Amino acid sequence: MSTHAYLLIRETGNVLFYSSGHSIEHQNILQLGGIIRQYLSHRDEAGSALLQIKQMFGSMLCCHKLEEAAISAACPVDLTFSTREFHLGDIEIIPTPGHTDGSTCFMCKSQHGLSYLFTGDTIFPDGDAWGTYVSGKHGPTLKESLGSLRGLEPDVVLSSASNGPYSFREMLPGQWQEIVDRVAKTLS
Repeated sequence: MSTHAYLLIRETGNVLFYSSGHSIEHQNILQLGGIIRQYLSHRDEAGSALLQIKQMFGSMLCCHKLEEAAISAACPVDLTFSTREFHLGDIEIIPTPGHTDGSTCFMCKSQHGLSYLFTGDTIFPDGDAWGTYVSGKHGPTLKESLGSLRGLEPDVVLSSASNGPYSFREMLPGQWQEIVDRVAKTLS
């Protein structure tokens, strides 16, 4: 299993999705203009790098309200959310409980017109297929969350975790709905 972070370069301030503990990546982010916010999809992304990133960039750390206590043990949280809403004008916050109670996905359009869906561990590339992490008791909740993602039309899906060589995938029209349906069937 590999974990990943992604930098969204924006004219109004860059945003980091998930977290990276690699100092070389922090230096690369600095060269690309730093970040104004870091969004975590869930508590598993908390660690010592959060405080380093906040101090280096003066950025705001953002997460779901239900993840705040666990994440705050590593670094103070500046902004929480609990509903589907927009931040910074074009980043859609999509709560998707199931992997954890406060798991969240993020959807945004790039300046080039492509739509990007950041899925955390809610759904991720698993070799040639797709998978998810969920305990049995949270299966119905995650299935409902997948239903809320099904109606989206992302051009690219990027996860924080993956098995195999790719943590992101470009989508053909209708492909995302097929993927969501296949994964949802595994969550009886």
